[in-house]
Amino acid sequence: MGENEMVDGFKQAQVALGNRSIDIMNGDGDIACQCMLDYNSTTPDSNEHQNGILQPPDDWLPITQSRKGNSWTATFHLLCSGIGIQTLSLPLAFVCLGWFWGSLCLSVAFVWQLYTIGLLISLHESVPGTRYSRYLQLSMAAFGEKLGRVVAIFPVMYLSGGTCVFFIISGGGTMKLFYQLMCGDCSSKHPLTTTEWSLVFICLAILVSLVTPSLHSLSLVSFLGAIMAVGYCTTLWVVFVANRRLDNTVYDPSEAVGSEADRIRSILNAVGIITLAFRGHNVVLEIQGTLPSTPNRSSSNIMWKGVIASYLIIAMCFFPLAIVGYWAFGNKIPATGGMLTALSTTLHHHVSKPVLGLVYVQVVISCVTAFQIYSMVVYDNLERAYASRTSRKCPKLARVGIKIFFGGLTFFISVAFPFLPSLAMVIGGIALPLTLGYPCVMWIAIKRPPPKSGSWWLNLGLGCLGIGLSLVVVGGAVWNLACTGLDANFFHPR
Repeated sequence: MGENEMVDGFKQAQVALGNRSIDIMNGDGDIACQCMLDYNSTTPDSNEHQNGILQPPDDWLPITQSRKGNSWTATFHLLCSGIGIQTLSLPLAFVCLGWFWGSLCLSVAFVWQLYTIGLLISLHESVPGTRYSRYLQLSMAAFGEKLGRVVAIFPVMYLSGGTCVFFIISGGGTMKLFYQLMCGDCSSKHPLTTTEWSLVFICLAILVSLVTPSLHSLSLVSFLGAIMAVGYCTTLWVVFVANRRLDNTVYDPSEAVGSEADRIRSILNAVGIITLAFRGHNVVLEIQGTLPSTPNRSSSNIMWKGVIASYLIIAMCFFPLAIVGYWAFGNKIPATGGMLTALSTTLHHHVSKPVLGLVYVQVVISCVTAFQIYSMVVYDNLERAYASRTSRKCPKLARVGIKIFFGGLTFFISVAFPFLPSLAMVIGGIALPLTLGYPCVMWIAIKRPPPKSGSWWLNLGLGCLGIGLSLVVVGGAVWNLACTGLDANFFHPR
């Protein structure tokens, strides 16, 4: 085909700025030529047909729309998504396990999940010229398209959507506590219900999402969320130390249960609490996908700097809060709401009004900002489905519709099922393979180390243990719900 014929037959030009390439399509829909302007790895099967469906380019989708991130933005995203309202329940794990086993399990879980994060980072660009910027893509590359989708799509979407619902319930309830604290007597005149406060929360979350079209554009939002999350964790354990422990505090796990069966259930619940505190692996690859990659400097190097910085801070939040919280309350920690409920009830008369208000505001802002990161995974999947079927980029109006639809759906679920926080252990159990199991198995499938070598045995053992532990924790959570029932009163306003 001559140059003039190519121009005459030109039908579509796709300029992939993130990938630094230009694809020129001829009249038959085939790529006539491809010009690489600069090196940058792409996601697998970009612009190729899979099962008759065109895979959209990376720069069409919100997670990989911009690859201008750095170690600072990665740190902000990891902190915002890694520290959440579920952290406030960590002292409950110590109630079930006691000092020694609680500290040991928390330490082992921290090291284990940090190791699997390292595996995910190394697998992000494990194939030359390819970037797995989504957990689902990596799962499909490791286990095959069908099996990879089956084992990963439900946990990833369930964890993302379930976490967003949890943020709505927690954020709306905390807004109500803040209003009651600040307004005082006026709250009895025309008080908003918890449902109405949840509506206020989701409207605020949707407004933020409308002005942040990509994951990289959330950098400042994540920075604010990281400050708030670290702030309320630090404020809480400092307040507990300042007010000293409660009178007649008991630290014996055996006194918190009535039978051996209850003891087993409490141990399984403790494992679920610790696992849920370390959720967030389903967004690690996505966060790394916002980073640039060149032959001289891989995105893995940048990502590792962000992981080291963020998890040092996360450790300084998790361990003091868990240990000091258990020291201050012992077995008297509220079973629902954790430290937030303890602050608003038991310690209400011992903590100044400004400090209480500060903690409530920090919790609300942290929930709003973390909502953005987890919802971005859902937005990306929905926009990919739209682009794959229409062969064009999702327009702004459709993006707005997707975000409003998802916000409305999660709000409806939070209102229709206010007892979902009682299912936190189930969510933790389902998320456990994503955090502790799948990365090890995927590393073996992709890297293919020599069978029966040290790394092969290590990752196989951790992978099987993580998946098996998930089944045990989910079973224990269901057993616990069958015995105790569902609790719709996650927050107990004073």
